[in-house]
Amino acid sequence: MEHLPVSRRRRSLLQGAGAATALATLGFPAIVRSQSEAIRIGHLTPRTGFLGPLGEYAVMGVNLAVDEINGGGGAMGRKIELIAEDSVNPQTASTKAERLIERDKVAAIVGEISSASGLAIAQVAQRNRTLFFNTGCNSDELRGKSCNRYMFHTEAANSMYVNACGQALLRDGMVKGRKWYSLTADYAFGHDLLRVAKRFMTANGGEFAADELVATDTTDFSPYLLKIRNAKPDLVVSNLAGNQITMFLKQYIEFGLPFPVAGFGFDTALAWGAGKGNVIGTWPLVWSHEVKTPSAQKFTDAFTKKYGWPPDNQAWGDYLSTKHLAQAMNELKTTDSTKIAEHLEKGAKFDLLKTREGYYRAWDHQLMQEMYTIRFKPAAEVKDKWDLFTISAPVPAANQSLEVIAPTKEDNNCTMPA
Repeated sequence: MEHLPVSRRRRSLLQGAGAATALATLGFPAIVRSQSEAIRIGHLTPRTGFLGPLGEYAVMGVNLAVDEINGGGGAMGRKIELIAEDSVNPQTASTKAERLIERDKVAAIVGEISSASGLAIAQVAQRNRTLFFNTGCNSDELRGKSCNRYMFHTEAANSMYVNACGQALLRDGMVKGRKWYSLTADYAFGHDLLRVAKRFMTANGGEFAADELVATDTTDFSPYLLKIRNAKPDLVVSNLAGNQITMFLKQYIEFGLPFPVAGFGFDTALAWGAGKGNVIGTWPLVWSHEVKTPSAQKFTDAFTKKYGWPPDNQAWGDYLSTKHLAQAMNELKTTDSTKIAEHLEKGAKFDLLKTREGYYRAWDHQLMQEMYTIRFKPAAEVKDKWDLFTISAPVPAANQSLEVIAPTKEDNNCTMPA
């Protein structure tokens, strides 16, 4: 945005107002200044720390979405102006969310990956009645006791990840009568994921041999690997996050442990960073560039052309949320957060770059959508650095409700604040 001296700005505004009056007198509609101004959207996501690699994909995804929206005429005929910040940690995320809303006057905030930071942003959004589209926080608690009238979740909940992967584990006989040994990230996301995983195991006849909480700055997993070797579990389960997942997997492979591995949270950018032969097991995924629907391939082609490599699931989340926000503004002809929230609660449908459209569920604002499971290929079968896994058919199946894998009110009750 151009910055003019105050005197010149005042002169420009007066001249613009006079021109508009003159046009109206001649029979032309006056251009209202508020209609021609850009619509500001705030983007918060971690770009440093253990979630930083994912945040970089988030930034690429949201920038592509803004380019496409503006190239197609904007939202309500107005350009989108993106104000992007590194959220770093919950305290910083809260401070920057306040600044985006109060100083920069953003119409909405998009982003985040850390569930703890997501909660901090959501509290600011609720107080200021400003939309917040969560693109990467998985915690069920954000959709449950911490649910929020102005927070909507494009990212899938932990329950959805567990239930999607759980279907594959049930199919392979890795649940009933089996003992799991889990490693869990010691912060809000990990604690929530462990709770959901234990609920799934109990319901399906399995049990935990042990579960270990792992500090988010841990890089040496040898003490845990020695414990796993001695415990001899039927399955090793990862409830880790960020680049700790691939650090653990690489060390697990180096230790030569024979136990099958699965996990309940995963991001393809991490696997790409680790490289072939360094990732194994069965994992859930919210989206992949391997999805072959026309809109998914159009997104993948555009992203690859712009950046030189394919999009990951985090890029998908930030891209899609921004597109959904602009679509709602265009449909309603408003940027009013309360009106858009009411519109979404009424079941507005959106393209998800998958085989079925989705909608944001009214009672907890979770996006109802298909998910996938992936299995990593043997190194000899990998064609290039992006070709590391095979992807399953969508879950739920085509003849099932999208809500089959989602948390229920009994599992995760949300009492939406007024």
